[in-house]
Amino acid sequence: MRYLTAGESHGKQLTTIVEGLPSLMPLTQENINESLLRRQKGHGRGKRMQIEKDLVDIVGGVRHGYTLGSPIAMVIRNDDFKHWEDVMGEDPIDPDQKVRRVVTRPRPGHADLNGAIKYGHRDMRNILERSSARETAARVAAGAVAKTLLAHLGINIVGYVREIAGIVAKEYPEMSMAERVKISEDSPVRSLDKEAGQQMMDAIDKAKKDGDSIGGVCEVYIEGMPAGVGSYVHYDRKLDGRLAGAVASINAFKGVEFGIGFEAARKNGSEVHDEIAWDKERGYYRKTNRLGGFEGGMTTGMPIVVKGVMKPIPTLYKPLQSVDIETKEPFNASIERSDSCAVPAAAVVMEHVVAFELAKALLEQFPHDQFPKLKEAIDAYREEVRCF
Repeated sequence: MRYLTAGESHGKQLTTIVEGLPSLMPLTQENINESLLRRQKGHGRGKRMQIEKDLVDIVGGVRHGYTLGSPIAMVIRNDDFKHWEDVMGEDPIDPDQKVRRVVTRPRPGHADLNGAIKYGHRDMRNILERSSARETAARVAAGAVAKTLLAHLGINIVGYVREIAGIVAKEYPEMSMAERVKISEDSPVRSLDKEAGQQMMDAIDKAKKDGDSIGGVCEVYIEGMPAGVGSYVHYDRKLDGRLAGAVASINAFKGVEFGIGFEAARKNGSEVHDEIAWDKERGYYRKTNRLGGFEGGMTTGMPIVVKGVMKPIPTLYKPLQSVDIETKEPFNASIERSDSCAVPAAAVVMEHVVAFELAKALLEQFPHDQFPKLKEAIDAYREEVRCF
């Protein structure tokens, strides 16, 4: 299974194509729209989220509520395009007409300058329109399809915020999946810790007032993933490695860890590894879950816990210095519409990026031309693992 996205931030639309999904899987637009609307929420979001009403139009691969086995094509239209048609339209312009809103001043922390050098553009709008985090809406659409598949297989996933601006939410290892979903959805910053959540909102408000931005840490929690998915035999088949790469590919993400993550470097081995146990009902399980559900690049059957570090958004209302690529003169970086903190929304993006990689790994390991046969194979495998 794989996906492609196309489209620019202020272009006509975002397009997502997902290939490799089994046939006969229930899928509706509502499955995807719910995820898209969740991405738009969160304390600290900018004005763009008030302009766009992200709703998907499935234009291929689904008939009467079921997948066909052919590629699934989805479109999210950009409502703001009507204000940008003469700037972002695809038709050639009159040679005597000037291109509007040309960008020659790269913003620190963005793809502007590096992208212009790579692709030879003197107008960096050609870079920033595609490198914008607006593209994550298309990725969430792909992840929502994957998340629907996982849910039908009894695998549940949720993303929430662990930290913003150094304010760390408490851990709740015994909290149920249903509680994690409800509490995070009810929180404006997707925090499971109400007290920390209020402190996070205060920090976001202060950053906005100061014209600054702040980052944080997102966590994705998954239950129901069977043991032994992934592989130790090649580097590119290690599932935790693939998840790390996928999370690091999200705009502004700079670090990934599993379970206790970097804390393991400061502990003895006896405080890091998870002891193995067995009982008749559960089969094999770990007494703790410090390694976050992975050993040797494979799932252990324990909950998967992945954290991602998001840097502060680089578009600031107290701009940093840069250099104009035409005049080579220094200037204060230009300001585009921006969020003071996008960590709550990024938790939703991370949730869906992780969901896609998990679904992809399952489809690689089990027969998947038809969804009923996939479910039957995974149910049989779960029973085999339990009795191993």
